[in-house]
Amino acid sequence: MTALVLAAFMAAEKTLIPLTTNEYFNAQCHLEAAGFSVNCVDGAWGLKSRRAKELYEKSGHTLPKTKFPLKYETVTQADINELVEIPEDPEEKADLEYFGYESIKEMFAERGHVSRKCLEKLNPDIKDWGKLKAGDKIRIPAFTPMYEESSPTEKAAIVKISLSRCEVICLDKNGKPLAFFPCSIAASKSKLPPHGEVKIVAHIENPNYTYTPDPPDPSIMTLESEPQDAKSGSHVKRHIFEPGPNNPVGLAWIGLDLPGYGIHGTPYPERVGNAESHGCFRLANWNALRLYRLTDFNTKVLIVP
Repeated sequence: MTALVLAAFMAAEKTLIPLTTNEYFNAQCHLEAAGFSVNCVDGAWGLKSRRAKELYEKSGHTLPKTKFPLKYETVTQADINELVEIPEDPEEKADLEYFGYESIKEMFAERGHVSRKCLEKLNPDIKDWGKLKAGDKIRIPAFTPMYEESSPTEKAAIVKISLSRCEVICLDKNGKPLAFFPCSIAASKSKLPPHGEVKIVAHIENPNYTYTPDPPDPSIMTLESEPQDAKSGSHVKRHIFEPGPNNPVGLAWIGLDLPGYGIHGTPYPERVGNAESHGCFRLANWNALRLYRLTDFNTKVLIVP
């Protein structure tokens, strides 16, 4: 058996191992807990996981080989009451009082920093996620809830955004990695920002979002007065979307002094890590909150190839 075939066989075998004893799953959880994110924990070791491990070790730490603790969380009536159905029409979206989760599965996948498929594997006894009720229990990795994480003792001196790697690295004043987050960048090369240093000009937790139909760009938070339609000259109606995890900019917004560009959360964490945004840098909501806490208006942001 060739080395290549053997490696493929071993990888296939690894996927059959229960997640709780899968070394990849446990390693991903340890990295997540330390702030070196693999994005969504899924038990599959890929580019994001290797990069997170590389930077974690570069920061002077050794990745634990122990099992990461799991916990059972109880679905509450408050959880169920928070669920919303988000319409397609912008005017109807603007009527929502809160952009909450659309399902319990979405809610608990985000609480556990896991993919939805991973959440299913952790909870094989749940056959119908749409029928969960208050009192039911769901097993997830035992991360500190993202709203309860304490502020870091040290702020990042530099936030480095790599366009080619689709990643955000927080560095201390000596250049040592403090945190790592996969991100999405602009799908169109014409919307990629220029390389160089930029400043943070907005720093907002739980932001609302201004939707402007013309031009349609759901990744840009604009603050100017109402624009005019280029053809008719009439005013384009804007819509304000309220805060929440399913708000188009997620749970945190870090605006840059490049007009229309910022770093923010997203309702679609499993899609993070690709070139698919309209220009901004998207992070999973839990990572957007972490980056928010690691930065302030004095933090330098460096965009590199």
